[in-house]
Amino acid sequence: MKERHPLAEMLLPGLEAPTAPQIVNVASVPQRSPFRYPGGKTWLIPRIRDWLVSLPKRPALFVEPFAGGGIVALTVAMEQLAGEVLMVELDSRVAAVWRTIITGDAEWLAEKIETFVFTPDSVLDLLNTKPLTDRELAFQTILRNRVSHGGIMAPGAGIIKTGESGKGLGSRWYPQTLSRRIRRIAHIRDRIRFIEGDGLEIMQQEHARSDAVFFIDPPYSAPGKRAGSRLYTHFQVDHRKLFDQAARLKGDFLMTYDNTASIRRLAEEFAFDLQAIAMKNTHHAEMTELLIGKDLRWARETPLQARAYQAVAA
Repeated sequence: MKERHPLAEMLLPGLEAPTAPQIVNVASVPQRSPFRYPGGKTWLIPRIRDWLVSLPKRPALFVEPFAGGGIVALTVAMEQLAGEVLMVELDSRVAAVWRTIITGDAEWLAEKIETFVFTPDSVLDLLNTKPLTDRELAFQTILRNRVSHGGIMAPGAGIIKTGESGKGLGSRWYPQTLSRRIRRIAHIRDRIRFIEGDGLEIMQQEHARSDAVFFIDPPYSAPGKRAGSRLYTHFQVDHRKLFDQAARLKGDFLMTYDNTASIRRLAEEFAFDLQAIAMKNTHHAEMTELLIGKDLRWARETPLQARAYQAVAA
């Protein structure tokens, strides 16, 4: 008999599921990351829940090889959608943030954010200072992320001038909100492991685990596109190698990619399943991304009612 996923019991009776996938209102999704991250997957969170609940049993390990802003991994950890969460990130600055929160000085970082005297001069001074410790690099990284256009931290990225509603440089600096998010992550850090390293290598190391699942969202553009070089420090990837590694995974996986002909051909070559999903980009333009996996029937059937989940409070 098929084991029923424990979260399936959390669906509320009497709610009708939508008959077709709908664009998610990101305001309805709990914001759990201290980052503003280009290409972030807040909009995908309800479908991540659908995917994980569709599995025969709760995964023992959830791996995000390209963690970035970490919204998916954090949601899985906080809502206990898997036994353990492994976050992997290659960017040393982003890694310093996750390492500080998960294995280091989360309280120091939260207090530093709360007590920092935010002025244009103090921001520029801090950004031009060479950090001497990992936690100082973590604070500098969060500050840079919050004052950069679109949260972009790649070389050459500019800082906010006009800002949200004309509020200027500090329009995305919310110290109480950021410190609260950091403390919430620290509260459940026993559910999370973090590795600074190459996501492809970690996929290879964990490929034989049938009780592990992988959410693969590489911070790189598809072949032929150049946006990645503007958005990320590490933007180059061997797409074929990534797909080949995904094909070797014994556990299930879900991959997201640009909806392009070249990626569709690559997915078909590896006999992966494909499903386009509607979303809005940072400019609120409607577009689609590709979901890629072993079997995406769950994504084409009547979606589970994400709005009916009662999130497990950390």
